[in-house]
Amino acid sequence: MTAAGRPQRDGLSIGAVLAQLRTDFPDVTISKIRFLESEGLVQPGRTPSGYRQFSAADVERLRFVLSAQGDHYLPLKVIKEQLDAADRGLEPTSATLRLPRKLVSLSGGGEHRGMPTPDDFAPEREIRLTREELLAETGVDSAMLSELHQYGLIRSGAAGFYDADSVLIGKTIKSLLAFGIEPRHLRAFRASADREVGLLEQIVAPIYRHRDADAKERADEVVRELAALSVALHTLLVKAGIRNVTGG
Repeated sequence: MTAAGRPQRDGLSIGAVLAQLRTDFPDVTISKIRFLESEGLVQPGRTPSGYRQFSAADVERLRFVLSAQGDHYLPLKVIKEQLDAADRGLEPTSATLRLPRKLVSLSGGGEHRGMPTPDDFAPEREIRLTREELLAETGVDSAMLSELHQYGLIRSGAAGFYDADSVLIGKTIKSLLAFGIEPRHLRAFRASADREVGLLEQIVAPIYRHRDADAKERADEVVRELAALSVALHTLLVKAGIRNVTGG
C-alpha cells in the first residue's frame, strides 16, 4: 500500500507525472494534464479501482504536447494531428525533430552575441493559427489586433490564418505598449522592414530569374545571408545609437 492508502501499481500516478513534468514545465498542473487527457492527447491506463496509470510513453507524449504548445505555439488540433500521424508511424514523436525552431531570442558568442545567422531565415514547417488562437497566445485583445492590422504590423495569410512570427510580433508589441508606446508609433518599424526587404528583393531577383535548376537554391542561400547581415547591421546601428542616448 502507498502512504495514501491506495494500492501500489505499475506505472505512474498523475501526481508523480506532474512532479516529473514540472522540472521543465513549471506552469503545468494536474488540471492541465486532465484537460489534455479529455482532449484525447494522452490516454493513460486505469487500475481496477479507476486510478490513472501513466506509462513512460505517456509522459513523453505529454512532454511533446507541452513543448509544442509552449515553445512552438501550436494549437491543440495541430498537435493532435501530429500525434495521430506519429501513432501511424508517419512522423517521429520527438518535438525537436519536426516542429519549428524554438521561438526564443537568438544567441551567439563574443562581439556578435545575439546576431542572427542565415539559418535563422530558413523556411520552417507552416503553422496556422486562427485569430482566437493568436489572441490567446499573445495576450493582445481583439481591438488591439485590429489596430495592429491597420498599421500593417501583423498580417494574416490569404486564408486568414496567422503564423508563428505573428505570435512573436504580437508579444513583442504588447511589451512595447506597456511603456506607453502606441501602435501608430510603430509604423516606422513596418516601413523600415519593408524597405529592407525591398532592397534584398532587388538584389536576388536576377538570380531567381535564371532558368538553371540550381538558381532557386542559390538565390535562397543569398537572400538568407543578406537577411542575416541586414538584421545584424540594424542591430549594431541601434546599439550604437543607444550608447549616445545613455552616454555609454
